[in-house]
Amino acid sequence: MQPVSLTVNGEKVKAFAEPRTHLADFLREDQRLTGTHLGCEHGVCGACTVLIDGQPSRSCIAYTVACEGREVRTIEGFGEDAVMAQLRTAFNQEHALQCGFCTPGMLIAARDLVMRVPDADEKRVRVEMSGNLCRCTGYRGIVRAILSVLELRRAGNDAAMEAAPAAANDAFTPFAAKAAPAAQAQPPVAAAPAQKQAAGTVIEDEFTVDHPLEKVWEIFGDMPAVAGCLPGAEISEHTPTSLKGKVTTKFGPMRAAFAGSAALERDESAKRGAIRGSGTDSLSGSRARGDISYQLFDAGSGRTRVAVAIDYSLQGPLAQFSRGGLVREFVKKMVADFAANLNARLGAPAGLAPKVAPVMEINAGSIFWNWLKNLFGRKS
Repeated sequence: MQPVSLTVNGEKVKAFAEPRTHLADFLREDQRLTGTHLGCEHGVCGACTVLIDGQPSRSCIAYTVACEGREVRTIEGFGEDAVMAQLRTAFNQEHALQCGFCTPGMLIAARDLVMRVPDADEKRVRVEMSGNLCRCTGYRGIVRAILSVLELRRAGNDAAMEAAPAAANDAFTPFAAKAAPAAQAQPPVAAAPAQKQAAGTVIEDEFTVDHPLEKVWEIFGDMPAVAGCLPGAEISEHTPTSLKGKVTTKFGPMRAAFAGSAALERDESAKRGAIRGSGTDSLSGSRARGDISYQLFDAGSGRTRVAVAIDYSLQGPLAQFSRGGLVREFVKKMVADFAANLNARLGAPAGLAPKVAPVMEINAGSIFWNWLKNLFGRKS
């Protein structure tokens, strides 16, 4: 794994990637920007087209580490773009899509054409768009849509659409995800230093430690100590801003060991931080992605309250266990075990070697039964 720093849709991103990781995989799996589609994976079909430093590029054959310091813009990054708003409306009106798989790359390529060749005729449009393949439409609707936007802009009648691109987005919802209502949680869980919009399943929890704030904050900066409190966690390498290791869990008869890396963030003044990582289980091939944000608060009487927000996603065979109710029970036990181990570690006499937390074993039958009872409203 190598560190990489780039800008994605206007947001600075620092992460780790293997040298062989293609940009499309990084965007989809690490950044969870699944609007970038993978088709041929040979740079031929154009479904994976994104902008790199303003130029249309095939993200399936571009290496992530080669994009160090560059600006990447995916289909999700055009929400307020006037030209893209016009194209979305035109694609809708001219029936320029059916299954929609090619549409993100098609729209990015079309926008580049409209901006770069404003006087293009039908022949030029067909030549320029020949690098983007569509198996549904026969291309006629796509060509008509692009020509209509070119004509609209040449006529100077696009002022109204430029003034209100959001209205056009509403007519084409797959590419303009609407924000979910803000969850009301008491007390609120503070975001990590570098805020990111939640892209997976979010679970919030909190616990209280019977030790002063400064003492708890100090141990949160000691990753080996933190790993020693988290059941099944092991660290093989670590720096102040990154770590490598694995987390082993046992869910009923299923055992998984996710090996990977994470980036670390800490805000001393606000007493908050984040661990952003990903890993792969070599046995099942499942992939996990998780951001853990935490913030510490003085709970009085020499105690500390720790608020935690976990944003995770799971792909592969083990994704069958990612149902909200089941995972919440899993996370609830994990947080409770971590809190108990942290209390024990902080209260241990100086010089006494703490006991490493064992692999977390979950009684799948018990969790599933509790989930069913909660689902149907029964009391235990």
